[in-house]
Amino acid sequence: MAQAFAKGAARLAVRGENPMLLAGEDSEKVSRANKANSVAYRPALEKITGFDINWTIVAYPDAEWAKLVFPGDDADAAVGKLADAIFSASRVDVDDPVGAWQAHNAALKSRTEWLNARRFHALHFSGPGTDLTVGLAYGHAWRGGASLAKNGVTCNPNIPTEEVFTTPHAWRVEGTARSTKPLSYQGTLIDDISVRFEKGRIVETTASKGAEVLGKVLDTDEGARRLGEVALVPNSSPISKSGLLFYNTLFDENAACHIALGQCYSDCFLDGASLSPEQVAAQGGNKSLIHIDWMIGSGEIDIDGLDADGKRTPVMRKGEWA
Repeated sequence: MAQAFAKGAARLAVRGENPMLLAGEDSEKVSRANKANSVAYRPALEKITGFDINWTIVAYPDAEWAKLVFPGDDADAAVGKLADAIFSASRVDVDDPVGAWQAHNAALKSRTEWLNARRFHALHFSGPGTDLTVGLAYGHAWRGGASLAKNGVTCNPNIPTEEVFTTPHAWRVEGTARSTKPLSYQGTLIDDISVRFEKGRIVETTASKGAEVLGKVLDTDEGARRLGEVALVPNSSPISKSGLLFYNTLFDENAACHIALGQCYSDCFLDGASLSPEQVAAQGGNKSLIHIDWMIGSGEIDIDGLDADGKRTPVMRKGEWA
């Protein structure tokens, strides 16, 4: 795949697998298989996260996935309901989907322009179970919606998308964070995640479900316990208002503000296309075999932007843009 990308291939990922397919399997075997796959996929992942190519991910309703989201329905009815939910979240059930996406991309761009102009040193998240300061990488850049790949093609990497996101500083994260939605990962539902960071690294973690799998994920490599992304999503996003748990990070991450363990996006730096991996690391970017988003936002979360001198600017209040 990396060789194909190097020759100019684009990437279209159509996701629709059963999220719980491996739930009954030996977690040790699943962990080893995941790590082996991550090692093999690394050359491709680097070109994807570096936006060397234009790429996008979309979803299609698999029957087992649909029955998980709508457990009270038979397979056909569940697939129909999930298809409708996907089309609604993806803004394609309106009279002018292209126009709707142009307007949505423009709104996301206005958020990134404001954040990029402010040049915050850090973000502070506060709410039930969360008191977290996320330092931002030096020379970070906020992105959201459509992105210009290094090959000159503009693409929407994720459909749907409600987030604006950037690169945290891998060594400047302090405090506690609690998940606000379950994380569906490789056939396991990980719920009620609570972690504590010191000097950018997770040093304590608990979960009411899937704790063993979470522990194995965090032990993938050195970068797995550090952050590679921080993203802001209003609590009033269409996916959040749907009230559905999709058991699919492509959707669930767009229901709430979130952080991601692992690999950073080199595109989320000023002049990121020209930075070497060593320069990305020197500016605080994280490197890992994984990139896993999990949700810490809700209607009870406040977020402040912090300047280097400690001055605070409201960014979100009760889950909405301030």
